[in-house]
Amino acid sequence: MIVLGIETSAHTIGIGIVENNKILANSKKMFPIKDKGIIPAKVAEFHAQNIHKVIKNALNTANIKITDIDAVSYTKGPGIGSCLRIGQIAAKTISKQFNKQIFPVNHSLAHIEITKTLFNLKDPLVVYLSGGNSQILALKQLPFKHYHIYGETFDIGIGNALDNFARAAKLIPSWGSSVAKIAENGRYIKMPYNVKGMDFNFTGILKYSIELLNKNNISDIAYSFQETMFSMICEASERALFLLNKKELILCGGVAQSKRLQEMMNIISKSHNTKFCVASNEFNADNGAMIAIVGEKMLEQNISYNLNEATIDQKFRIDKCEVKW
Repeated sequence: MIVLGIETSAHTIGIGIVENNKILANSKKMFPIKDKGIIPAKVAEFHAQNIHKVIKNALNTANIKITDIDAVSYTKGPGIGSCLRIGQIAAKTISKQFNKQIFPVNHSLAHIEITKTLFNLKDPLVVYLSGGNSQILALKQLPFKHYHIYGETFDIGIGNALDNFARAAKLIPSWGSSVAKIAENGRYIKMPYNVKGMDFNFTGILKYSIELLNKNNISDIAYSFQETMFSMICEASERALFLLNKKELILCGGVAQSKRLQEMMNIISKSHNTKFCVASNEFNADNGAMIAIVGEKMLEQNISYNLNEATIDQKFRIDKCEVKW
């Protein structure tokens, strides 16, 4: 079975092709983010102009034709509505024109499933960190099999917090990797710290850090801002790991690309004799292969959708998705 996956939830067009859990292609093209961040209408226009080229590139890489695929999957949500719409239109067009099955996929679930597939994991604790989401998850069987949210952000995702700080500090590009770079030589400044059980929030520390920009060394602020937020995530994750007694731990999502966060999570895992897994950056950044992986799992379970059911949902929460595999 060959499945083509389309990811357009935010700034990236990702087209992946998988066959029997093997990734044949994972092509992408990213909207050039500048100091103003993401302007949805401009990103959607970029996607509309470039998605055909990225699909063609993926097909060439996989050395197949569009007629060779068995199904097409696309990101239903969560994400930016105008961007999601472009992927949905492309998927529905392929489905209708070539009579292929279509599968709407939850973006967050896809981040988890590609890591589980790459490392052959069964029942991990999941720390999912991206621009819009920061969640601690694990499978729960009732009332249906799904990823239950044991902890999450009360306000904004950690990725958005990092990006907002980068814009306020006038870093280019204005995203988390720029914060990490200038944080390398920083020294710690005391920061607000807010964890309640397995939940956390970042608005307070973000506001405080921005207010310090004209008063302190920017490297010290960036280091302290990043280190404190990561510590909040680690505290909540370790609590969940202990309470749920999991022996596998996944770190996934865009922010999982942070080497410092990986290092901190690895320390926690070793102290609890837990297997720690994080995919390469290619598969933690938004990508089409993860959407194709979930689409293939749906195809294997004989799940079916008609074109009218192939919708988008900007606030599509992972705990509403039944996991049938």
